[in-house]
Amino acid sequence: MMNISAATVLLAATGFASTALAQTGSVKLVSPIDGAMLDAPGPIQVVYEVVSGPKVDHVHLYVDGKETAVLREARGTHNLKPLSSGAHEVCIKAVTRAHVPTGLEQCNKITVQ
Repeated sequence: MMNISAATVLLAATGFASTALAQTGSVKLVSPIDGAMLDAPGPIQVVYEVVSGPKVDHVHLYVDGKETAVLREARGTHNLKPLSSGAHEVCIKAVTRAHVPTGLEQCNKITVQ
């Protein structure tokens, strides 16, 4: 009978997760965080990170369902125009070179005061 240590299993699982992430890609909306309460005057800075995969070429930024920017850097910032008071949704969606959504996205709900 083979005896495998917990450390070996953990290392194998961690390596597998890293490989899977690299193959599929990922997107992260770093800021504004989900549930953020923001002051109305002034632009809102969006901070994002992208891990490219075979299908991920760049990301599109949406506010309340409307595309507001095409972002091509793996990490970056983008200033949104000031938003009206109330609830809003900021989304970042990974797309292919042909601008077809890959299914990788993150949406955060924010409130402007």
